[in-house]
Amino acid sequence: MGKCNMRAFVMAEIGETDIIEKERPEPGPMDAILKPTKGLICTSDTHTVHGAIGEREDLTLGHEIVGVVDEVGGEVTDFEPGDRVVVGAITPDWNSEAAQAGHPSQSNQALGGWKFANVKDGTFAEYVHVNDADGNLAHIPDGVTDHEAAYTTDMMSTGFRGAENADIPMGGTVAVFAQGPVGLMATKGAVLQGAGEIIAVETVPERQELAREYGADHVVDFADEDAVEAIMELTDGKGVDSAIEALGADQTFQDAIKVTKPGGTVSNVGYHGDGEFRHVPREEWGVGMAEISIVTDLCPGGRLRLKRLLRLLDQGVVDPTKMTTHEFDFEDIEEAFWLMDGKEDNVIKPLVNFE
Repeated sequence: MGKCNMRAFVMAEIGETDIIEKERPEPGPMDAILKPTKGLICTSDTHTVHGAIGEREDLTLGHEIVGVVDEVGGEVTDFEPGDRVVVGAITPDWNSEAAQAGHPSQSNQALGGWKFANVKDGTFAEYVHVNDADGNLAHIPDGVTDHEAAYTTDMMSTGFRGAENADIPMGGTVAVFAQGPVGLMATKGAVLQGAGEIIAVETVPERQELAREYGADHVVDFADEDAVEAIMELTDGKGVDSAIEALGADQTFQDAIKVTKPGGTVSNVGYHGDGEFRHVPREEWGVGMAEISIVTDLCPGGRLRLKRLLRLLDQGVVDPTKMTTHEFDFEDIEEAFWLMDGKEDNVIKPLVNFE
């Protein structure tokens, strides 16, 4: 196929975005080229533009899309042009040592499985390159819409991983700090993990309402009361079995530790995009000996993970589209991006239509 140009939404430099023309990518033997149909804008995209991972020049943004296979390399066996597919936000090299050691998202370096809009062009373009297509794509079931499937790429995978890593005892208590899209899916994930009591921490009314819809038993408004004091009161002074940090801020990280029982687990899935350090509250940490586990993770990639999440959608277990508050055409993606950046107009998640 001859090379041609395409439009791409890029980080021109720190603090600036643009839509420019780029050369259409070509697949290697094990790769695929997708033509996106639906996409979602993530707060981590805004962190990137503000310099969280350093300088980038004309880097295509985005990591949450579904689409149709346009072309495949000669060694791809499970996908062909015309297939309706989803690709994870994380696209590991499945033959890497990290993958073989059970940590595919860290392929060859810290966060190495996070390629889109980090070490290679992302997904907000008319054509998208996917490495290791057989390992990183999944077919979308007929009963699942592209809109629904887009949420498996990151929000469901990351939020559910937060709940999985929290090691919530069956019937146990869990606090979820922040009810943005990841936090909302962590709340739903806690339900699926068998939590007996879920405390959501959030101040935005629309997000509080969704938190209750997704399974929160209590909502603590940190603007009205001290979150730690409120959670300790709700748990009769004992704290929770598990806490999930889904914001990426020093204060919520500290608060998660403060409300966790000795022997409990703090699960971090927040993107800590600024500052040099995060602080651990010494006394609540038992001066280092309270047996509180702090678990960090990057949402898993790969076809198996995507297939499991798609199965939940196909069976109606969760409806992530409740989080979609705005829709834009690809031509208006800059407006969508800066809306997400400023958290204006009660935005939770903007959907981008490529067709």
